[in-house]
Amino acid sequence: MTNNNKNRLMPFLLALCVVVGILIGTFYANHFSGNKLGIINTSSNKLNALLRIIDDQYVDTVNMYDLVEEAMPQILGELDPHSAYIPAKDLEAVNSDLKGSFSGVGIQFTIQDDTIHVNNVIPGGPSEKVGMLAGDRIIEVDDSVFVGKIVTNEEAMRRLKGEKGSTVKLGIYRPGEQEILHFSVVRGDIPVKSIDAAYMINERFGYIKVNKFGETTYPELLVALAKLNQANYEGLIIDLRGNTGGYMAAAIQMINEFLPGNSLIVYTEGRKAPRENYTSNGTGSSQGIPLVVLMDEGSASASEIFAGAIQDNDRGTIIGRRSFGKGLVQQPIEFSDGSAIRLTIARYYTPSGRCIQKPYQNGNDSEYQMDLITRYEHGEFFSADSIKQNTKEIYHTRLGRTVYGGGGIMPDIFVPQDTTGFTSYFRMAASRGLIIRYTLDYTDKNRAKLQQYTTPDSMADYLKTQNLLEKFASYAEKKGLKRRNILMYKSKKLFDENLYGNIIYNMLGIEAYIEYSNKTDNTVLKALEVLEKGESFPKAPEPEQES
Repeated sequence: MTNNNKNRLMPFLLALCVVVGILIGTFYANHFSGNKLGIINTSSNKLNALLRIIDDQYVDTVNMYDLVEEAMPQILGELDPHSAYIPAKDLEAVNSDLKGSFSGVGIQFTIQDDTIHVNNVIPGGPSEKVGMLAGDRIIEVDDSVFVGKIVTNEEAMRRLKGEKGSTVKLGIYRPGEQEILHFSVVRGDIPVKSIDAAYMINERFGYIKVNKFGETTYPELLVALAKLNQANYEGLIIDLRGNTGGYMAAAIQMINEFLPGNSLIVYTEGRKAPRENYTSNGTGSSQGIPLVVLMDEGSASASEIFAGAIQDNDRGTIIGRRSFGKGLVQQPIEFSDGSAIRLTIARYYTPSGRCIQKPYQNGNDSEYQMDLITRYEHGEFFSADSIKQNTKEIYHTRLGRTVYGGGGIMPDIFVPQDTTGFTSYFRMAASRGLIIRYTLDYTDKNRAKLQQYTTPDSMADYLKTQNLLEKFASYAEKKGLKRRNILMYKSKKLFDENLYGNIIYNMLGIEAYIEYSNKTDNTVLKALEVLEKGESFPKAPEPEQES
């Protein structure tokens, strides 16, 4: 064939190749995707395509940003109960609780009658420096009136928090002052503490209350242990009741203080996450101290890691009620717009191999969300016999004690919820917030007198002389709660504990409140009994006798 013929045929050959390629591509696209849109051949492409089609062809104008924001939590909600989407506007608030500090004005407040009431001014904080006092009411923010229905916790936090070094102008009504006081407060770092209390509960034993596992939990623990060590403590109660968890790393650091070297603390494992063991390094300062850990149905995640490691290593005694059962590992992934997801990538397992996570169904599992209520209705908070152990998942501690899987940590010693004196009158008074509102009002009106008492015991002794229950009943009746004398005095012990405790909290802070409450707390009293008897270290089970 001549070169001229080859040149003439070349365009036809190229065209034929293009046509054949198109036909082959169309055949395989239709065969494997089952649709006419070649771009929609995977699920992810389908989602992207759907959004483009809606944006391009939908009958009305659609805010695509809002549509995506609504869709994200729905998609993650189909996975498990703890994978979650966090919008950009909420991410800082979500993270700040576990950070060591946030930037704000340095007050603790409640909202009463649509007004911010300052309960406490943080010592050394920005508000104290300009002269603000507990009992002040904030009625203006940045020269604008801030009272009425607009005053919500979310809106108050939004206006009072801000960048470090920025200034917020506050208008203050102070009882006894005729004119509104004005303060310019320069926002600063406000510490977020993980440990609410650390004190000697008697002459021999120390007590530490941990409310979360955050960035500063471990250094706070070291300070607390040093404080107790100076008092020559002989044993320790660590209270994790109501502690919903936080950073796993903080829990591991904390456990390391109590375990001997090379002890397994926890391990994680997932479909794409190979098993990873976390062990103690033997540098802990409290490896031999008698230890009791308190927990309840509000103890979750990192709290369960701590309790599970102590229990499985036979390092101490767990006292209280069965924990929540949250054992899924979330990995934070942030997006460029400031939003983020918490995606479950693995599960937590205790040293014996127990999975901490309680059962759930993928998607919106209403039974999972109602689990604590179901436990309550079944009597689990009041009787150990009502707790159904999963006998198909049997594990053993280092000494050979039997423990069960199926979710959560079952305590070694069960202490039921105390319902002594609980009546419908007390329930209504508490649920309507009347006890808290009354004690705040009482504190405001009697602050000068109450400042004379600097310990929880001395303040409680004074309050016992003030006939507070009668005064509360009159206050509550004006707020719509009918007086019921028989029920009221049947609940007198509960009322006294709550009325005195709240006023002590308002005046002396969280540690004083906990110190006062612990004197009548059955779980704490049981922990002290175990320590006093020298029974905090578990013993190996007796060998079965052959017949």
